[in-house]
Amino acid sequence: MKALVLTEYKKMEILDVPMPVIQDDEVLIRVKACGICGSDIHGYDGSTGRRRPPIIMGHEASGIIVETGPKVENWKKDDRVTFDSTIYCGRCSYCNKGMVNLCENRRVLGVSCEEYHRDGAFAEYVAVPQHILYALPDSVSYDQAALVEPLSIAAHAVDISPHLLDASATVIGTGMVGLFVIQALRAKGYGKIIAVDHNQSKLDLALKLGADEAVLSDGHALEKILPLTNGRGTDASFEVAGTSEAFNLAVHSVCKGGSVTLVGNSSPKVDLPLQTIVTRQIRLQGSCASSGEYPACLNLIARGQVDVNSIISATAPLDEGPMWFDKLYHRNGPRLKVVLNP
Repeated sequence: MKALVLTEYKKMEILDVPMPVIQDDEVLIRVKACGICGSDIHGYDGSTGRRRPPIIMGHEASGIIVETGPKVENWKKDDRVTFDSTIYCGRCSYCNKGMVNLCENRRVLGVSCEEYHRDGAFAEYVAVPQHILYALPDSVSYDQAALVEPLSIAAHAVDISPHLLDASATVIGTGMVGLFVIQALRAKGYGKIIAVDHNQSKLDLALKLGADEAVLSDGHALEKILPLTNGRGTDASFEVAGTSEAFNLAVHSVCKGGSVTLVGNSSPKVDLPLQTIVTRQIRLQGSCASSGEYPACLNLIARGQVDVNSIISATAPLDEGPMWFDKLYHRNGPRLKVVLNP
């Protein structure tokens, strides 16, 4: 089969590779769409250490089942599906508590690290265990379904955050996941939503997708946020950039007793304003991947409550994958999501 392979850092090639051999509890999927994730771009240059060549990356995908293993139940050939990026064991203490994103034996499609190697979906076919499959609603296209994975990350962050009906929120970072956080907040009944970013075009899109206010992060963002909340701060903030600057703004933009949910992880460390957090009794929590939000996210797309089409910047055949990786890596043009169609 044809696959887009990271053969060495900063080098993607279209190669003929062997077809995946499915295990008894797996299905073989003909990939119809696969999104290029920011983590794939970081893996492209080796900066994460989790995409060791040679590896077929790609974990935001959808397609059609073409073969099932002998132990597969409730799935059949020609079923339209998407799948979780996380392959969890279903047996450990975290899985038993429903926290599959924290599975002790967690593996991720399209990742090659010291512990394991699992080829992903930048290929004509991919093998996937049956327990991470989800059926596509008839009204959801393959391209739309390829964005369910990042939408589920946003939905998970919103789902685990303290929530009161009509609560206010600040979302710092309006890239793809930040835009999905805004839409998930709106779907869950939040009130005033303030979007913050360095990029005005992203803020314009944030307003289109559900934010009430847009604040340009120019060193004076907090001075602009507080008047929008009568000087109080919002009930919650969501940090989706992963930098010290964004983290500190997230802490200072919430009210006393507010919550800060951390989604971005671009930086391994950030400066912590300890006294502010303690004396204002602010709750900090991290949010990792997703944990069962896929069905709800698919329904949100099917009902039109979440707009994924506005976030897809381009679709392209798999053969153009090397060119798109180079463009995205060098930030050649404003891009949110590029979807490859094998």
